[in-house]
Amino acid sequence: MSGREQTQAGVAAKQDPIARPKLAELVQNRLLAVIQAENLRPGDRLPSERELMQRYAVGRPSIREAMQNLKRMGLIEINHGERPRVAAPSFERMVAGMSETMRHVLVNSPATLDHLKEARAAFEMTMAKIAARKRTPADVADLYAILAEQERARLDSNAFLQADGRFHHRIAIITGNPIFANLSQALFAWLAQFHFDLVRKPGLEQLTLSEHRQILEAIERGEEEEAARLTADHLNRANKLYHQANFRP
Repeated sequence: MSGREQTQAGVAAKQDPIARPKLAELVQNRLLAVIQAENLRPGDRLPSERELMQRYAVGRPSIREAMQNLKRMGLIEINHGERPRVAAPSFERMVAGMSETMRHVLVNSPATLDHLKEARAAFEMTMAKIAARKRTPADVADLYAILAEQERARLDSNAFLQADGRFHHRIAIITGNPIFANLSQALFAWLAQFHFDLVRKPGLEQLTLSEHRQILEAIERGEEEEAARLTADHLNRANKLYHQANFRP
């Protein structure tokens, strides 16, 4: 790292000790530039900790923090005793890296929660429509099995909620689009803590099961628009009940 960058970081530290760029962030940006400039591919090795310490004239803690940040972003892999490598693209890692930030935002921003529920409803409508077009007998059988499992779990809130998530995720899988499948799982996980009380409300479990069955039957019949409409009704109903239960004057 150049003397100029270190000086800039030091000046920023005196001016604003909270907002200053850390040495680790500067190292992280340098490493990203190296990956792009050298067109490194998944599996390619990055310099060792010692090489990076010498190259950028910073201590081991800054190097390790930069590496951990890149690992959380899903860009590199770190195995003990080996040099870090460029990671293979992974939607799972990408979504996992967003989870803690999303949880923080949802906890502290009621408006974001409403926006996310609205976005999920539109997203799930599209998936149901595609699933009705692409479903196979095996897909339909899997959905019926999940629905039966959810019905057996209607007196167990945790198991009921988990089966609910699997039902929607299985519809996402039918689309054949891995982005849909991973985002569907993530959206449900991010919202689950806010919807948990809904499945414990007397009578709501049976309504959820009935709506799931209607969606499934529309998918089975290949009725794209009907599957989308029923999905929208199902999720918007849940969102409305959640709002009424938690935001009464």
